[in-house]
Amino acid sequence: MVAVMARNPNNKLERWEVAIIKAMMATTPRKTDQDILAYFTRPTRSINHGRIKDIRDGKTHGGVVVASAQELADFLDAWPNVDGSGLHLIGEELLIKAREAMLHAVQGFNNPRAFFKSEVFIVTAVIAWTYLMHAHFRRAGVDYRHRNRATGEVMKTRHGAEKHWELEHCLGDPACPLDDATKANLRFLIEIRHEIEHQMTRRIDDMISAKLQACCLNFNAALKTMFGAEHGLDQELGVALQFAGIAKSQRDLLLKDTDLPPHLIAAHLAYEDALPDAVIRDPKYAYRVAYVERSVNSKGKADQVVEFIRPESAEGQQIASVLVKESERKKYKPKDIVEAMQQEGYGGFNQYAHQLLWKAVDAKNPEHKFGVELRPGDWWWYDKWLDHVRAALAGQ
Repeated sequence: MVAVMARNPNNKLERWEVAIIKAMMATTPRKTDQDILAYFTRPTRSINHGRIKDIRDGKTHGGVVVASAQELADFLDAWPNVDGSGLHLIGEELLIKAREAMLHAVQGFNNPRAFFKSEVFIVTAVIAWTYLMHAHFRRAGVDYRHRNRATGEVMKTRHGAEKHWELEHCLGDPACPLDDATKANLRFLIEIRHEIEHQMTRRIDDMISAKLQACCLNFNAALKTMFGAEHGLDQELGVALQFAGIAKSQRDLLLKDTDLPPHLIAAHLAYEDALPDAVIRDPKYAYRVAYVERSVNSKGKADQVVEFIRPESAEGQQIASVLVKESERKKYKPKDIVEAMQQEGYGGFNQYAHQLLWKAVDAKNPEHKFGVELRPGDWWWYDKWLDHVRAALAGQ
């Protein structure tokens, strides 16, 4: 038996449940209303006793056909039909899938043998968020099906299934309860997903890992806010362990410029250029973590792998300034380089002189990492090139 979409809040009965209730009422020995109610009430869903009585008295759901004996037997055989967290496999199917999809996303990213961590995480996390939003809309009584604007009819997929809202549509609906920073984080991941659908990405983990971490924390917070703290994922996964510390050579490699695909950098910059600074710096948009090796003089702290520092403390503010500096890598247009040098006293330095200089050293060769071409003909220079120009002019 397939349950149809509920268009009512979660404390109301669906048609298939009413059919089962009517069948229970007709069985012998006779079941009381209280007996029947026990089959349909659970911690995540409370049914009023009066709803069962109204069905028995014929006041509601008169048009629902009584379930067959086989359907009733199947229901009773499967009951209570819940997962390990107590969620009903039919009534809370969307919520179960949302939690499971996000766990798969995190487990896949934490797999030390995986090479496509970010790609797999983004695709699976978008599915998780989509199910979570559908579960919320379903409980709130929001019809989350696409409709034809002209006729109002529910749109169907190629194979005849009802077409539900994609995540982008969910985020834009007035009933979406998420804050702006969380929405911005998800829209960013959707933009990157569009890019990785059509292009090979190489390794993008370092570039967007702060966004992925924020996505995880946001999902858990939204899950608990919408459906209760008992359904949070806090206890499901702990701090990821590794086999060795970060050696100096590894640290130097991590801090070097990464040869990222230009189309991903372009998508990244184009999206963030439109965001206000408050969203950019919000941990719900990008959650950044600094690893600091430190010695301790307290026995109690000696075994702590992770230490949380209050952001308002002096140490927290210092770390925050480092994170922002590292994450916001400045880029310059050619005219910016010329203007900077003229302000430093090189009045004769112009666009033509700049062109001669970069051509002389083949500065646009990707091997030098002086800059990046975000799209054909759209070249941006890094601080590394600005320093080179400054040194070249000083040496003349």
